[in-house]
Amino acid sequence: ALAAMSIFALPVPAPGQTIEVVPLAGYRFNNDLFEVAANRPIDVDGAPVVGGALNVALGDGRWFESLFTRQQADVTVPRSGPGPPARARVVVDQLLAGGRQEFGVAGARPFFTGLLGLTRYGVDGDDAEVRFTIGAGGGVRVPVQRRIGVRLDSRVLTTFVDLDARAAACGPGLCLVAVDANVVWQFEFTADVIVVF
Repeated sequence: ALAAMSIFALPVPAPGQTIEVVPLAGYRFNNDLFEVAANRPIDVDGAPVVGGALNVALGDGRWFESLFTRQQADVTVPRSGPGPPARARVVVDQLLAGGRQEFGVAGARPFFTGLLGLTRYGVDGDDAEVRFTIGAGGGVRVPVQRRIGVRLDSRVLTTFVDLDARAAACGPGLCLVAVDANVVWQFEFTADVIVVF
């Protein structure tokens, strides 16, 4: 359902508009989502991440960017009672969309990105949870040939695991709202191949 929604949300390219297909691979650090999914402390500091992006040029160095990534790891989960620890596979899928702004006109082009989307995480065999995610990043895009390039990316991702808001006090024309948020921060670095159409 998330993939279908992102396809329908993509801008329709005009004739002659540049489209990029970008397979990516890298590493993501700070896997507190693994602990949230397993509901236990887990000694895993990071895991590989793979995925892809679909980008549409909007002009003046601006791009619409959609991104799907998957991170998974086999982790050891301590048991609450006696017995050996259990093994579990934790999977984190992210579907994000947003924009990219490039700078420069030729050669290596630095860029910044801003993304919004959803994170689905869970342990195999259990129900998965879906939460809202915000991402920001930057990197450099280097053309190799007319239709091939490489891209080095870094991103910081914030997933809102729990969010509770309530009115704390209200007066004439003014309400104070108390917000309690449990967020998980992740950092990733990827190397990407760009195929331009």
